[in-house]
Formats: sequence, C-alpha cells, structure tokens
Amino acid sequence: MGLRNRSKCPALAIPILFVMTTAPELFISVVIPTYGREAVLCSTLKNVLEQTYPTFEVIVVDQTHTHEPATVEFLDSIKTHPKVALYTVDWASLPAARNYAIERSHGDIIVFLDDDVELPPGFLAAHARNYQTRSVGAVAGRVFDRMKLAESQSAKQIETLPPEAMDPGIAWYYIDLVHTVNPQQVLTARGCNMSFRRDVFADHGLRFDERFQGSAVREESDFCLRFRQTGLKIWYDPEANLIHLGEETGGCHDMSTRSLKYQLTFYHNHFLMALKNLTPWQLLRLSGRLFDCHVLGNPPCNKSGSPVKIVSRFFFYALGFLKACWTLITTFASKGRVYSLPMQTMPPAIPAKAVTG
Repeated sequence: MGLRNRSKCPALAIPILFVMTTAPELFISVVIPTYGREAVLCSTLKNVLEQTYPTFEVIVVDQTHTHEPATVEFLDSIKTHPKVALYTVDWASLPAARNYAIERSHGDIIVFLDDDVELPPGFLAAHARNYQTRSVGAVAGRVFDRMKLAESQSAKQIETLPPEAMDPGIAWYYIDLVHTVNPQQVLTARGCNMSFRRDVFADHGLRFDERFQGSAVREESDFCLRFRQTGLKIWYDPEANLIHLGEETGGCHDMSTRSLKYQLTFYHNHFLMALKNLTPWQLLRLSGRLFDCHVLGNPPCNKSGSPVKIVSRFFFYALGFLKACWTLITTFASKGRVYSLPMQTMPPAIPAKAVTG
C-alpha cells in the first residue's frame, strides 16, 4: 500500500523519510550554582530559559544569605516555572553545589554553567548533538571571557592543540579553549561551560571534590582527570560557546588575586589535584612549571621579578603544598564530601522524547 501511494504521489515520500530519520531529544539538566550574585544571575537564568532546545530543566543551587529585593522578586517569579528547580543551602562551596544538584537531576546530560554567562540560543543544542557519538562522555565548550573578548576574537586561531595539552603534568600551560577553532579530544574543560553524560555520575559514581577551597580553582581539572577511568572522551566543541562575564563581585570565590587567602588556596588546590591524580614524574613537572611561572614570574605569568615578591610567592607555594598534604591526610575517609552530605542516589532520568519537527 505504501509503495503504491509513493508511485502515485512522490511528495508523500518527504515526510515519511523525515520521520524515519528523527532521533530522541536527550533530556538536559542545566546546573547553576550561585553565590552573592544579583542582576547578572537574573539575566543568566533568563538567557537559559530562552534556549531553543526543547527538553531541559534548570537546577539553581543558591548559597546566598540575603538577596536584593529585585533578585528576590525575580527568583520568586520563576519558582513555579515548569523547567526550574530552585534550592537554597546554608554553605558556600562550588564543587559541593555541583554535587547537590547532580543528586537532584533528571537529565541524560548534565550541563554546568556559572551564574554570570551569556548564551547563544542554540547553546544547549550544540552540547547535545555531540552525545550522538557514544564514545563521547563529556563536552568542553568554548569560553569567551568578557574582559578578553577582543583578544579572543582576534586573528589568533589554533586548529589543533599541541600534544603537550594532553599531558597531565604540563597540559595546564598548553590548553587554550578560547582560540581553538576545531573540534577535538581534550584533557579537561572549563567549569563555566562543560557537560557530562548521566552515566558518569550514576554508573561510575564520580562527584566533584569538595575539598577544593576558595575559588575552587582546578576542581574541574581534578574531576576531568578522574573522569579518565570511565574510558570515555572529553570532546571540545567550539560551537558550544558562551561569554563568561567574570563579575568582580559575588561568586564562590575571592576575586582579589593579591589576597593572602587567594594565594594560599591557589597553590593548595593545584597541589591537591596533583597529589591525587598525577604520577611522581608528572607531579615533579607540574611543581616545576608552577614554580617557574607563578613563583619566579616567568612567561606566561609575567609577574614581578622583585626578590621580595619571589620570596613571598615561594612562601605560599611551599605552604600550599604542605596544606594540600594535610588536607589529604585529615580528610582521607571523607571521599571528597564535606558540605553536601548525606550523599544521595540520583533520581530516575526522564525518558528521551522523539521530536519530529
């Protein structure tokens, strides 16, 4: 019957072929931890809710003690939105907020964003399409930093990252997720624009390490290094891009890079990542690069070469290493969970729905 109809009316073949080639839309959970952000949080949430991708939820983990009246009014207005789940917690930790959201998510894919970003309308769709390849377990998106937007959109382009960008001992000085223009496998993602398959959390049991302090610098790098045990790839897609606004107030961190607390947590977090994941040789090379760049101030850090400054930076370098060792010793039984306890089983995923146009 179908063949006879096609011979009499060829135009009918077009919708038949279209239906046959459609694939289910994967359900996406968008996770946004927030702390101390006001108008920019509201604009970020509006931006997410304007995405063209049809099947997603937004999970906001709010660690702010008191919001401005305008922010309160906006958050109250979206509490009843069918796509939004808003949680309030009484601690402040970026990796803990990620874990808290993971264990309340329903998505086949979990996308992690900062609370101060701007997204193009097809952002979620760009992440989702990479998961049609089964070997891809995570997607690293391209990040345009607002303060360096002119630089990131300059003529400089990287087609393929160098081999050193896949070496855990030195990769952090070669990975460039701003100027790289071709899709490719990478070692890590940036925390403000990354996504993972649900299996990574539900089946492999991975969580973010809540022992990363302050700005939680390197918490996503630590997670991506542990992600390797899944046997899946982290795939960089430059079309899954956003603008990171880099607000100077709010966020789960201390923005002043000159503060004593920042200096200590910076080295603590780097050494914590290294001690957990690297071989002795990789640890030695990372320590050497940290010393050369951040202590001595050589390129690409380009810091002051004043002997007083160098001695001061070395003090925090050494103290950060000792503190990281102490953290591992004193929290050995915690398995990286400090704030978001008790650990919970993830709820069932929402079944994918076929979208036929």
